[in-house]
Amino acid sequence: MVDHMYDTVTHDPQGTSVKPVDPPNFDVVKYVDYEAQLLERTKAFMQKKTGIAVCRRFRIPDVFMNGCRDMGKSLALQLGALEASMQFKMDIPNFLEPWYGIGTVASAFGCKYRWEKGNAPAVKAPFLSVEQALKKDVVPIRETEIGRHTLNMIESFLEKTGGKIPVSLTDTQSAINAASFIVETNNFYMEMFDNPAAVQELVDKITDLTIKFSQLQQQLIGDAVVWPGHGFSSARNFTGLGMSSDVVVMLSGCQYETFEQPCIERAGAAFNGAAFHSCGNWSGKVRRVRTIKYLFMVDAAFSKQTDPDPNPVEPFVEIFAGTNIIVNARIVGDEETVVEKARALYQPGMKLIVVTYCQSPEEQARVYDRIHALDEGQVG
Repeated sequence: MVDHMYDTVTHDPQGTSVKPVDPPNFDVVKYVDYEAQLLERTKAFMQKKTGIAVCRRFRIPDVFMNGCRDMGKSLALQLGALEASMQFKMDIPNFLEPWYGIGTVASAFGCKYRWEKGNAPAVKAPFLSVEQALKKDVVPIRETEIGRHTLNMIESFLEKTGGKIPVSLTDTQSAINAASFIVETNNFYMEMFDNPAAVQELVDKITDLTIKFSQLQQQLIGDAVVWPGHGFSSARNFTGLGMSSDVVVMLSGCQYETFEQPCIERAGAAFNGAAFHSCGNWSGKVRRVRTIKYLFMVDAAFSKQTDPDPNPVEPFVEIFAGTNIIVNARIVGDEETVVEKARALYQPGMKLIVVTYCQSPEEQARVYDRIHALDEGQVG
């Protein structure tokens, strides 16, 4: 096993380059049949208390950079990914994603996107204090430029694919994540100590905005919607709203319990479950995350090629074995790296999705077969 270091030169080490496919040239019927076959596998996986599944994730770098500004370009690239994905042996299908940066909620507070060449869109927090942010007259996300664009993108994707291809919600951020795009970061964290009541009011307001906009997206997408969405392995017969909580490593256990966890639980209650993601090594927070009500899935990186600070395996096995909570394990690396990490994670009682980024269908087939061989002797 050779777990190489994180590639700091490549735009996206988890990314895959594909040829774009215009909607008229995409075989919708073929993908519908393909997805239906895999949904039988995801259904069986859901019915087990322990088990293992494989997803070869197709993440297209330009879709998550400037390409997300052009919905036609984004769709063509994503259709190219879906077409290519059918050549890779897996259990969980890929999906379309209407994505436009991580400042969606911040737009309701008047934040504007910055577009720098070769980079993903970004927002700069306009407020120096939580009190300033609370005085701002917010508008529903659907009335903002980004909100309208996201909804238009969903409608366009559905129209050009006949509403038959799986579609997720846009990238959804946890309340604390979203707040860090609204209030200057250093000041925001200090106010958890100095003005906790105001911080609580802000994250509650953010949660309300998130739930309402997510419900609107869900209504638009209808039967084509997949859960948990965005960076999670997702399917129509999975559940729960996926949320990115990358700032978890910045919070104490008490702060997380006070400001973040109730918001995640409230969103989870509205969408029949919650899914948790953080970049980096958040293994020190595993025990706390485990206590989230309605928790359906957690997502983490487990190799140095996936994340410069990957997670150790042991805390995830210790905390999540026997819970029926799915660990979505992202593992960029060669065949041996992926299989060895999967072997370490797949202990008795674990419910595991191994997310691979194999370079060829042949390598993926070998990895798939070796990972499923680990299931021998496990009880479903």
